[in-house]
Amino acid sequence: MSDHSARPVGSIPPVHAGAPHRPASDPRRWWALVLLCLAQFMVILDITVVNVALPTIGSNLQLDRTSLTWVVTAYTLCFGGLLLLGGRLADTLGRRRIFLAGLGVFTVASLASGLAQTATILVAARAGQGVGAALLSPAALAIITTTFEGAERNRALGIWAAIAGAGAAIGVLAGGLLTEYASWRWVFFINLPVGILLAAAPSLVAAVRPAHRAHRLDLPGAVTGTLATAAIIYGLVSAGSDGWGATTTLLCLAAGLVLAGGFVAVERTAREPLVPLGLLARRPLLAGQLVMLASSGLLLATYFLASLYLQRLHGYSALDAGLVFLPAALATIAGSHLAAQAVGHLEPRPVAVVGFTLAAVGAMLLSRLPADPSILVDLLPGLLLATAGLGAGFVVATTTAMAHVDQAQAGVTSGLLSTGHELGASLGVAVVSTIAAASLTSDPLAGRPPVRGFDRAFLTCAVLAAVAAAAGWLLPPGRPPATDRPRFTH
Repeated sequence: MSDHSARPVGSIPPVHAGAPHRPASDPRRWWALVLLCLAQFMVILDITVVNVALPTIGSNLQLDRTSLTWVVTAYTLCFGGLLLLGGRLADTLGRRRIFLAGLGVFTVASLASGLAQTATILVAARAGQGVGAALLSPAALAIITTTFEGAERNRALGIWAAIAGAGAAIGVLAGGLLTEYASWRWVFFINLPVGILLAAAPSLVAAVRPAHRAHRLDLPGAVTGTLATAAIIYGLVSAGSDGWGATTTLLCLAAGLVLAGGFVAVERTAREPLVPLGLLARRPLLAGQLVMLASSGLLLATYFLASLYLQRLHGYSALDAGLVFLPAALATIAGSHLAAQAVGHLEPRPVAVVGFTLAAVGAMLLSRLPADPSILVDLLPGLLLATAGLGAGFVVATTTAMAHVDQAQAGVTSGLLSTGHELGASLGVAVVSTIAAASLTSDPLAGRPPVRGFDRAFLTCAVLAAVAAAAGWLLPPGRPPATDRPRFTH
């Protein structure tokens, strides 16, 4: 019988011991990391790879603008909205079980998306992909957090962060290649081999015993939390396309804030809350969330602006734009790797400051893009500096939020962190879309759109990155401590 009933409502339960564990030298944990990161790469890749193929999908299936929008939005809403629930289920029902369940849903939904012949089927399948991603992503990060410790955990989380940062850029390239040389259906079918490979090797993923099993699901918390997150994300998506003053934008954002207040009220009284409020008060998690919000917002805004700059101003195809983004993906990986090494020897604060400073310098260079640039001289230096710095930001966010986490709360903590990633990405694109409107909405028949909208948007990114660099000194001091070894069951 759990002693949960004796603890205050919303408190964080302790880690229970008692299960035998594999030796820390077991090399299978690194193979498990490869598989878990491969699954996360598949999830992140699916966001941008579909965006590139949208025009071809619309032409082939004869979709109107609304249907095309929902092909993207259905995935974003289900993924971002259900992350908290997915993380909680991982903690209570078992992380490997939820990871494999999410992987199965994602793989089947990918097959359905690739076979879709109508807008209704495609949108429904994309929603299924979002549900699967919301289950597997926080479970995978929780497994990594509870499987590794100390310096190894920093390395593992650094690799995870590099995947998150580089996946969006590689998705642009993959989308262009698949659309041009295969078929738009292959942007979905490409997930099938990965899903089958991961499902065939479940024994490599440590079955970490849940430290506390909930007796009941916090259904009111799950409903209000999911609806609040989904409403805010949809409001931000609407702001990027229709403007901040649009009725849909205002209504969704207002509804999201009201629902968020209702979520907090529900969690205060729940016996077994979806998200213990004590967890939200932890300074490392709050700091990691803010760094994640800034890093994902700035990175996705940079990719968004640079992609449209190349395609709208200079007529690049999706494939050509993707090739330009390949060095940016490598820079993100390099920045993440160096940051993971530095976090192991320094406090997170200087790493965050250096990362955001590089991002500010890179964005400032991009704010001076001419109408007729040299890609190697005018675009790539700023793009590489910005993406390398923001890759470091992802590492700081992940290691700060997850390094001190109680194993019993690893799933829901990773769900919160992933929610910050999705909110940041939506917010970043919404903000720069508004600022760059003059360049994004100009009439193509009137000639090439003006460059000033892109320059102003990049300048805004530079200012925000500089503010984030200054705020980096407010991160919790000290290196993450070594933690107790995780408990395993076979």
